[in-house]
Amino acid sequence: MRLRTLSAFALVLLPIACLAQAKPGDAMPPRSWVDKDTGHRVWRLSDEPNSGAFYFNINAYTPDDKQMAYSAPDGIHVLDLATRQTRLLVANPPQPQGAATPVPGTIHILVVGHKTNSVFYTTTDAGHVTSVYKADTNTGAIRKLVEVPHLPNTSGWSVVSVNADESLIAGTYVEGDDTGKEYGSNLPASTQPAGSTDNRVGSAAQGPHYQAPNKSAMMVARLAAHLPLVLFTLRLEPGPNGERPGDLKVLLHSTDWVNHLLFSPTDPQLLMYCHEGPWQDVDRIWMIHTDGTGNMLVHKRTMYMEIAGHEFWGPDGQTIWYQWNYPRNADSSFVAGYNVKTGERIAYHTQRDDSSIHVNVTKDLSLFAGDGTFPGQGPLARDCAWIELFRPQTIGGDSGALNSPNFWQPGVFHTEHLVNMSHHYYREEPNVRFTPDKTMVIFTGNMFGPSYVFGVEVEKAVNPAATDVVSTTELARRFNPTDPPQR
Repeated sequence: MRLRTLSAFALVLLPIACLAQAKPGDAMPPRSWVDKDTGHRVWRLSDEPNSGAFYFNINAYTPDDKQMAYSAPDGIHVLDLATRQTRLLVANPPQPQGAATPVPGTIHILVVGHKTNSVFYTTTDAGHVTSVYKADTNTGAIRKLVEVPHLPNTSGWSVVSVNADESLIAGTYVEGDDTGKEYGSNLPASTQPAGSTDNRVGSAAQGPHYQAPNKSAMMVARLAAHLPLVLFTLRLEPGPNGERPGDLKVLLHSTDWVNHLLFSPTDPQLLMYCHEGPWQDVDRIWMIHTDGTGNMLVHKRTMYMEIAGHEFWGPDGQTIWYQWNYPRNADSSFVAGYNVKTGERIAYHTQRDDSSIHVNVTKDLSLFAGDGTFPGQGPLARDCAWIELFRPQTIGGDSGALNSPNFWQPGVFHTEHLVNMSHHYYREEPNVRFTPDKTMVIFTGNMFGPSYVFGVEVEKAVNPAATDVVSTTELARRFNPTDPPQR
């Protein structure tokens, strides 16, 4: 599993001007090929350089399972899953060349709705007022829902997750004398490992999910600050008891760093969140109800250097899944699940070369996928730069074996490589997810230079044309000759 700390929750900032480095007239990567190393067909689904799929645990599919949203420098795009045609849904304002910060009105994608065919996003105007919007993916109609309030002596207001019935949005802010303090701005400049540089033009070091090399130091500093933080919900739609849009409810006061807010996809009153920071320093995964009750730790660490994180909801809303190392840096990695209805727990063991930054699962729990990682990440993984397919198998025992509802139920993953990612620079995270029909795994890749959205078919290609079968690495080098750094 991944050893460095987590990224901030996937509030996708549609990129500022410095992100798009592809030059006009640059050749586009091929639309499709069959990976010679795996036998699986890969499709390029987006046409925009530096486009990217959503963060792995953010819903990207409309509730009718017909469309997928993704981000690009010019705005929010929608992919028709049946025809693979794309269109721009919400346009970003023009970004001046070389701009260091987003211009007013730049879009921050939140999530695709679980109730309606819509994408939720925010923008902040020149007066620093942030508003929440909802765009209909069928008609393109845009509706402003609420403005995010700003109370005196507070800062860092952020809203990031919309609940299952689209009536609430959750967020955090900081209150007290330390408001406005930025962490990471005074840290030493980030550097690449000795002897390596990332000089690939248009590489996804400039893409939507790039992770800065000095991020770990920022995480340590932010955790140690113990800023007084408030977790809240903000109403988006009128409620059954006279609640009005804009009504704010405080769920939690904390001096821990609360992050990665993620509503259940099926229960509008259940919110998952994390105590953010280096994983070995926090009991990370929590959930709470929207009335402020039931605040509960999902996974309690019991071993020195044990880590658990990259939590996500299964699409059925029944299980919280996460990655678990027992302890960190050892060959004892699992994908663990906690059933919120029954309290049952399961842990699928993963081999060290199956290490992935993120994993995901189908709605029926029949298949998992992983996005691989840098060589040397995880429990000293060596050959781990792959998009992976994991077939889960539970481990049974004899009828007399000691068992209990409180026991972990064991399992293992059987791995199949889908795409060779050895030419991908892993500081841009691929963020895998299955299509609703389970036929394809979606991911972001920068092996051709700029990042694009790709999909790989779950089933191997049948009798492909010989000209279609090529090495993904060799193909990528034709467009992007420089090998990626290893860190």
